[in-house]
Amino acid sequence: MNNKDRGAILIKKITCNNGLRIVAEHIPHVRSVAVGIWVQAGSRYELPEENGLTHFIEHMLFKGTEKRTAKQIAEEFDRIGGNINAFTSKENTCYYAKVLDHHATHAVEILADMFFHSVFDPIEIEKERQVVLEEINMVEDTPDDIVHEYLWKEMYGDHPLGAPILGTEETLNSFTKEMILSYMEKHYIPENVVISVAGNIPEDLTEYIESLFGQFTYKKSQDNADFATPLMNPIFTQNSRETEQAHICLAYPGLAVKDDNIYSLVILNNILGGSMSSRLFQEIREDKGLAYSIYSYHSSYEDTGILAIYGGTSSNQLNELKTSISDTIQTIVQNGFTENEVASAKEQLKGNLLLGLESTNARMSRNGKNELLYGKHRSLDEVSETIDEVTLASVMDLVKEIFSHKPAISIIMPKNADQQ
Repeated sequence: MNNKDRGAILIKKITCNNGLRIVAEHIPHVRSVAVGIWVQAGSRYELPEENGLTHFIEHMLFKGTEKRTAKQIAEEFDRIGGNINAFTSKENTCYYAKVLDHHATHAVEILADMFFHSVFDPIEIEKERQVVLEEINMVEDTPDDIVHEYLWKEMYGDHPLGAPILGTEETLNSFTKEMILSYMEKHYIPENVVISVAGNIPEDLTEYIESLFGQFTYKKSQDNADFATPLMNPIFTQNSRETEQAHICLAYPGLAVKDDNIYSLVILNNILGGSMSSRLFQEIREDKGLAYSIYSYHSSYEDTGILAIYGGTSSNQLNELKTSISDTIQTIVQNGFTENEVASAKEQLKGNLLLGLESTNARMSRNGKNELLYGKHRSLDEVSETIDEVTLASVMDLVKEIFSHKPAISIIMPKNADQQ
């Protein structure tokens, strides 16, 4: 176990003989331990016929192992007062648990049992197929969610980044145990896995994790998924649904997660629509009362990213909302931000970073993602220094570059509303 550079004084790393990595951050003043199994497998890695399979596997790992039923997994965590959950994104999957420190070994054993010994019973596959279908239907019934899905689908076309994480009813109905095992053999391999643990870590816990996870091997098979950088298509799409509001989402090209200017983009987003003091929030909600929900966000991936703006309003105000968003952007492009706005955004970002890491779950997540993405860990002081290095000029360079592009636009209109 070796300490890394000064940016990771409290984070220790083990690289197992099989290539799997374990990162541990000991926090002695807490009573909890959070542990996560991070897998570099997300919807982006799927072939077209596999769309939604990564997420389906995430569900199936909770549905029973060779020695535990799904109910027993849930009961064991309830019995020790802990919790267990998982999520799937476009580039990774995480299975995680949080328990009191003296139950950490037991939690790790259950997670390992799920990871290695899930049985993928065909009866459970059929049950979970219906559960995920209901999850898809739930998103379809939530217009302020589905407007983003429509945007990504049209913006990235046939590229896997444009496909929904949950998959479709058609692909969902095709999943079999054989497909699950084949996918896991390709992607659930040691070099794609990081075990992240944070909290009041018991003595020998990392060695126990290594004994469970440091031995497994898979031969990586040929993978034909499309890993080319997607080209963003500035397309317009409009759909009608049973909804009270009109919903609009615009997307501009952003930055990849490892881009040197990523913190300038974070600052840009914060000033544009990422906070209550942002331009969009103040001008569209506070000054004009056009929307209850108006915000911007950036999504960054290994080789690409977007800067998106969302707003919801009544259908008869949609044109005014679109104009107001456009006017806000044009004012920023022409007149720029102020030094005070950039300084305030930097302080807010540093504050959010520090406050967001007060839980062991947050620490575990930060370390797991950093290891998967960068293979290294920086201290909070180093990250703060990088944020402080952002200048008004670097932010404005990004403003001019990003907003020189035509956006992709997705709109959902209430049924029977006048066409905009």
